[in-house]
Amino acid sequence: MHEKKKVVVGISGGVDSAVSACILVEQGYEVTGLNIKVLDSLDEEPSLKPSPLVISDHPDFQIPVLTLNLSSKFRDDVIHYFHDDYLGGRTPNPCMVCNKKIKWFGLFEGLKLLDADFVATGHFAATDFSNGRYRLYKGADQEKDQSYFLWMLSQSDLSKTLFPLGKLTKPEVRKLAHSFGVRAAEKKESQEICFVPQDDYCSYLEGAIPGLAEKMAGGDIVDETGNIIGKHRGYPFYTIGQRRGLGVSAKEPLYVTALDTKHNRIHVGKKSDLECTQLIATGLNLIGLESLTGPIEACGKIRYRDKETPCIIEPLQDNSATVSFISPKSAVSIGQAAVFYRDSEVLGGGFISRIINSTNQ
Repeated sequence: MHEKKKVVVGISGGVDSAVSACILVEQGYEVTGLNIKVLDSLDEEPSLKPSPLVISDHPDFQIPVLTLNLSSKFRDDVIHYFHDDYLGGRTPNPCMVCNKKIKWFGLFEGLKLLDADFVATGHFAATDFSNGRYRLYKGADQEKDQSYFLWMLSQSDLSKTLFPLGKLTKPEVRKLAHSFGVRAAEKKESQEICFVPQDDYCSYLEGAIPGLAEKMAGGDIVDETGNIIGKHRGYPFYTIGQRRGLGVSAKEPLYVTALDTKHNRIHVGKKSDLECTQLIATGLNLIGLESLTGPIEACGKIRYRDKETPCIIEPLQDNSATVSFISPKSAVSIGQAAVFYRDSEVLGGGFISRIINSTNQ
């Protein structure tokens, strides 16, 4: 008789991760849940402790759950990154960074401590191995596909990762949850950043960085011709493409088109001024390709809910690339990720570090 393979499943308290754990039990794995704490008191040395979380009331799915406190690492790798990006005039994506630096880090800590074989999560994505590489794919449910947030995963990460929900839709997951006796079967999904109350990042930044509002307030709002048309509350409190809350009047709607951190200025313009056809992506992580040796055709997204657009990716030095879109993208934000696809496969991605406006070409 073969010994059961051991899997550590990330348990968030929601329905997706719980169903993932139950599916793996059904498939014959020995499953342990891992609930990663990120907003508790700061940890000394990360260690596994029993968790009061109960995944299911069904006798066949009494899965043990442990906790791992990574609050110190979360503060250093995610919260500080969030602050630094806004202060640098960028738009951070903390959930994307958290996946790589906290969730997968924690899962692999659990894997080592429990001598497990695999880790698993409740993400709507899929993976397999072909032509010498581990590959990442979109989830079958296009509305819930989360592959955009996973572009930072390495070959080593993917070699030990299972995605039990990859071929399922959300309604199917809910149905399975009831059959498994999952307590969170009807729990609503959270769309907020876990450490930002009410998803109000402006109020959060004001409270988290004392004196920020006072220091930054009173900078100029400048139109596309260079005229000063108003004052703002501080550039960290604005995002590219923002229309509401500018406090200036004009004949046509104005949008934030650029943030000048050096001079504490906000540039505004027409909606068409937000369009760009080229950007520079840095910190590339390739999944579906071994290397980028020349221009390739792909489809690209510049935010989670963006529609994929055909593009050409051309390699640059220092693990960077120029990305040229066939049709313009709107409100591209430095700090977000450009993620590249070929059909349903994730080729890789990188951080948007520079925008080339089509109106300037």
